[in-house]
Amino acid sequence: MGKQKESTAMEIEDQSSIPSDQISNLKFSVNVLQLLKSAQMQHGLRFGDYARYRRYCMARLRRLYKSLKFTHGRLKYTKRSISVTTVTEVRFLHLVLYTAERAWSHAMEKKTLPDGPNARQRSYLIGRLRKAVKWASLFQELCSIKGDSRTSLEAEAYAAYMKGSLLFEKDQNWDVALKCFKSARAVYEELGKYGDLENQVLCRERVEELEPSIRYCLHKIGESNLQTSELVSIGEIEGPALDLFKAKLEAAMAEARSQQAASMTEFHWLGNRFPISNAKIRVSILKAQELEKDIHGSAADSLPAEKKLVLYDKIFAAYHEARSCIRNDLVTAASSENVKDELSGLDKAVGAILGQRTIERNQLLVKIAKSKLNKVRDDKNEKVTKPEELVRLYDLLLQNTADLSDLVSSGRDRKVEEVALAEECELRSMAFRAERCFYLAKSYSLAGKRTEAYALYSRARSLADAALMKLQSANAADQVMIKELRTLYNESRSNSCAEHAKGIMEEEKAPENLSKKISNISLNGTDKKMERLLMEKLDTYESAVGEANMKVVPRIETFPPAFQPVPRNPIVLDLAYNLIEFPSLDSRMKKDKKGFISRFWG
Repeated sequence: MGKQKESTAMEIEDQSSIPSDQISNLKFSVNVLQLLKSAQMQHGLRFGDYARYRRYCMARLRRLYKSLKFTHGRLKYTKRSISVTTVTEVRFLHLVLYTAERAWSHAMEKKTLPDGPNARQRSYLIGRLRKAVKWASLFQELCSIKGDSRTSLEAEAYAAYMKGSLLFEKDQNWDVALKCFKSARAVYEELGKYGDLENQVLCRERVEELEPSIRYCLHKIGESNLQTSELVSIGEIEGPALDLFKAKLEAAMAEARSQQAASMTEFHWLGNRFPISNAKIRVSILKAQELEKDIHGSAADSLPAEKKLVLYDKIFAAYHEARSCIRNDLVTAASSENVKDELSGLDKAVGAILGQRTIERNQLLVKIAKSKLNKVRDDKNEKVTKPEELVRLYDLLLQNTADLSDLVSSGRDRKVEEVALAEECELRSMAFRAERCFYLAKSYSLAGKRTEAYALYSRARSLADAALMKLQSANAADQVMIKELRTLYNESRSNSCAEHAKGIMEEEKAPENLSKKISNISLNGTDKKMERLLMEKLDTYESAVGEANMKVVPRIETFPPAFQPVPRNPIVLDLAYNLIEFPSLDSRMKKDKKGFISRFWG
């Protein structure tokens, strides 16, 4: 709240010192793009949360109405319009601007619903965009009279963008929408040449955000040679101005897939042909195949690893959607065995492809982890990979390979291609086992356990040698895998020799190190964090001087010793004596005989 008050104070000039006859000629300055970009990034649009941004606009408008004393009555609503004569300070311009933003964010909130807007919501969405265009046009009109030249230009660009967005969503008047977007781009290109560095960067970003919408309008008009599938690469830029374009592009791609799916009647996998009758299954498989072209295409090498991981997630979602539709069809299928067999075979084929893509994705994760294995932590605090993480990844790869092999090997009348895939899974499993053993040995080596590391490196070398022999004897040998296994074999051999040498050196230095550690043994030490003392673990087989990688001094016993309970003679307290009522013994006591006179003085 303090920052908002401070910014408001800076934005609003002191009106008390300005004569009333000069207020009408006063020109206000509003940095529209910077103001909106800051508000959008701070209140939800960084994460695409249009509902949160709409709530912020409503709260901002409420504060403006109250501070300007421009309310619409208490009990009964009284409309109060904003005109040129009403604008006596810059907050009236903010009022119109945030009203347009509220309507626009409400429309975008409906546009970005998980399942997309239905017919009724779409009609409401277009109505809110019309309202945003109305207020943006009013903002442009007011700024042309009450604002300076830069504010007027920015308001013109803002109104042009809003009008273009409305036509873009209505799927009509593409030439007018193109003209609006080009007008906004021209203004931001011109404004990007002046001002401070932050303003120039914002203007360039806005120009880049408008470019995809312009190219899409050209495509719809027919002045561009772009294909619908090629438009996907245009929408890689992030920004609120691109959300309408991305939604429109996704709808166009879904329509193109539906048209292409009409001609897709069969699914081919390892020499098998499975008929597809469900249109949803066709569309999902086509979507996954289009994404696979991006990963395995000619431009795949230039794609960053993070982008590939995102593509793999989309592929998994598409194939899972296809499997869900297949299993629903299996449940609702008739008693015909042929239909059930075809659907079961299709489910098996899609599951096998999912398994293959999962292995590819995990191999990509292994590649990323290996690139960070030998890195030193830099100033950016980038996470460095530990060998244990690679061991976990290879465990996943072994499980994925086993699942894929079991899936392919199941069923009757297996074809040659299925047998070949099962053999390939076996070879990959051997290679993954060798890699896992190698990085397990590396983790033991970092822990200073030379014997275990030497044994594991030797085991990794033997596994790599066996995998190499089996791979070279195969008909269609994978040269990349052969090269990786040879590198692994050489590294395992060199590391085993290094571990052997380190073990011998440590064994030679063992007596010296032992005597040094024994000389450092403390009777009680100063470290109170030791769990057990030496005298407490005499019955266990543990080192008396601690592990090799321990930095604390071992302790023999606590000194001075702690107090211990000592037995002593018991104290007898007879508590019942005072409560016992003894019988009277007067009758049994001997009575003294008294004379006649002593009776009077007795």
